[in-house]
Amino acid sequence: MAFLPRLAGLLALSLTVSASAFQAPVAWSVSRQMIVVVTDGWDAKQGTLRTYARDGGAWKPVGAAAPVVIGKDGSAWGVGLSPPQTSGPQKHEGDGRSPAGVFRVGTAFGYAETNSTALPYKGLTASDYCVDVDGSPYYNQLVDEQKVGEKAVAGATEPMRRDLHFQGDHAYRIGFVIEHNPDGRKGAGSCIFAHLWKTPTSGTAGCTAMADDVMERLLAWLDPSKKPVFVLLPKAEYARLHDAWNLPAP
Repeated sequence: MAFLPRLAGLLALSLTVSASAFQAPVAWSVSRQMIVVVTDGWDAKQGTLRTYARDGGAWKPVGAAAPVVIGKDGSAWGVGLSPPQTSGPQKHEGDGRSPAGVFRVGTAFGYAETNSTALPYKGLTASDYCVDVDGSPYYNQLVDEQKVGEKAVAGATEPMRRDLHFQGDHAYRIGFVIEHNPDGRKGAGSCIFAHLWKTPTSGTAGCTAMADDVMERLLAWLDPSKKPVFVLLPKAEYARLHDAWNLPAP
């Protein structure tokens, strides 16, 4: 009967693997809206965005697919809802890569004081910054310089009113926060947004950028009561994780 301990061990291993396989989607099992960006590989800076919805059943596509650009150096595993992975590069501050994984959709923002989106919305001012200095206590946070003081934003390279700070740059005219590294883990990457692109081929510093009409459609569609999430993965990783993470059919 020596095979019994071995059988028990195999069963325990099987249960562990099964549990880990189905553990991942728990964080977004309540989500009923999903934005999915898929790229050709870790170093690709262009991808395709698709949107999906579900009402207790399978994910169903909503609207047309659209081209996007991501980090100028591609993508790397980020810090979000999905469990840590070791199969590719890891996101860190200043690497020019967009975070891969599953992330909550955060606050919308823009140059106008108000926006009709259902998402929480922040009308940006000239004193609003996202702090990308990893030694700062405000790392990876949107702050108002008038409230936190000049020292708090010293060295930050992300003034949010880019039209006022960078000669009319319209990138942040409308957009939303992708909640990468929400706890502000030092050096893990900061200030990750979905925003407007400069051109269809210009990579970003780590955000996901798109045409104005695509962003307008997203802001009109996204509903915080449906717990929307944002997914970015290279094609091979999407295929590998599709079942375990309960993602829409490729």
